[in-house]
Amino acid sequence: MNFPKDADGDVLRRLDESGLDFSRPQSVDFNVDFLSWPPSPEALEKLEASFGPIEIYEPEDNYAGYVLLTITEPLSYDFVVGIQDNVSKLMSEFGGVCESWGVLH
Repeated sequence: MNFPKDADGDVLRRLDESGLDFSRPQSVDFNVDFLSWPPSPEALEKLEASFGPIEIYEPEDNYAGYVLLTITEPLSYDFVVGIQDNVSKLMSEFGGVCESWGVLH
């Protein structure tokens, strides 16, 4: 498979090399980071209304808090960058951004 030469493409390339079956739906975790903690209740409500159940991870030790949303879909570059873009646009008024994702394989 060919993926763009950027951070998301690099992750997808490594998953492909490790034997991930891209034709099957995968549970993909997307992290939503906020400039200030905690995120507003309105931001959390918008995330849940748009993407389903979310998990909130409170700040701990030297780690900032974040909100996790999991979407199960066949994995593709367009899917990953599309979700990150949609979430970031939705959360921009709340100081939120989605720039990281992962899949357990």
